[in-house]
Amino acid sequence: MQTPVFMPVGTQATVKTLTPEEVEGLGAQIILGNTYHLYLRPGHELVRELGGLHGFQGWKKPILTDSGGFQVFSLSDINTIEEEGVTFQSHIDGSRHLFTPERVMEIERALGADIIMAFDQCPPGQSSREVATQAYERTLRWLERCRTRFAQLPAEDPQGPVQTLFPIVQGGIYPDLRRESLQATVDAGDWDGIAIGGLSVGEPKPTMYAMLEALQPELPERLPRYLMGVGYPDDLLEAIGRGVDMFDCVAPTRNGRNGAVWIAGEGQVNIKQQRFRADAGPLDPDCDCYTCRTYTRAYLRHLFVAGEGLCMRLLSIHNLRFLVRLADTARERIAAGDFTSWSAAWLARFHAGRAARG
Repeated sequence: MQTPVFMPVGTQATVKTLTPEEVEGLGAQIILGNTYHLYLRPGHELVRELGGLHGFQGWKKPILTDSGGFQVFSLSDINTIEEEGVTFQSHIDGSRHLFTPERVMEIERALGADIIMAFDQCPPGQSSREVATQAYERTLRWLERCRTRFAQLPAEDPQGPVQTLFPIVQGGIYPDLRRESLQATVDAGDWDGIAIGGLSVGEPKPTMYAMLEALQPELPERLPRYLMGVGYPDDLLEAIGRGVDMFDCVAPTRNGRNGAVWIAGEGQVNIKQQRFRADAGPLDPDCDCYTCRTYTRAYLRHLFVAGEGLCMRLLSIHNLRFLVRLADTARERIAAGDFTSWSAAWLARFHAGRAARG
């Protein structure tokens, strides 16, 4: 896997509306699955029986699974957080479940992803210092339990790729807590990568960037850095400039299903706008995706207004390719030594297009 890299999200063992072959054709090197959702449905044991996530969904490249911590804290109307773990209510049928660090490791091992995430406590955005401290300290205690159980469990396929465990740094919106969490996490083990969690959860963007700046000097250079749940184009470039390597976000497909697309010189636009009704141009003249090479803005608008499902697929294809290609270009510019100037010019154009439309 080459970095920087954008990782499409396949929450339910699918990148919504697209086939694995289509996702691979967009240049994706790795995709995500979600432990919370796959545990509830269809169940990790069934996935194990049917070949793990790779065999179950027909994806031959690497897969990363989130631990489900964010969903446990954000999707469940009723959850109880204790040192043992989190008891939560299923958003599907209301049944009660307990996620402990050990249980999450067992589930993720069964799912069989190549990279699995430790179970963490993700506090709400802009939590108080006290809440952020409690969350990061508990995350560290849970990390030790995750590491112990992970080491005890045999790999699902001894002949297959080696599974690796990433820890998660917390600390809320407090730079000193972020640094404390990072240092304690690095000291806790010999990791193959490190994740930054608890950002892009309601705090202003400048605050998120400030947290990344606080961490950047302390992050071990040998470890890939994964910023969880972040992937809007401007955030991606701003974070790469602050040392981040890996990104994921549901926005490309979620926005696509709602008619929103990213265009290099225009920012984010909605295809249903009247100005596209008779526009015979491509969606994004700078994009090489199937959608932009094949269809006009007028046709895409017609599909969306008519409620045709094809539009969701075509816009998702564009948005995903947009981010995959943006990360690829950033990698090229880093290698060429001019990332900073290129990124500044790209962001200025992106924001200027958005500002021009009001």
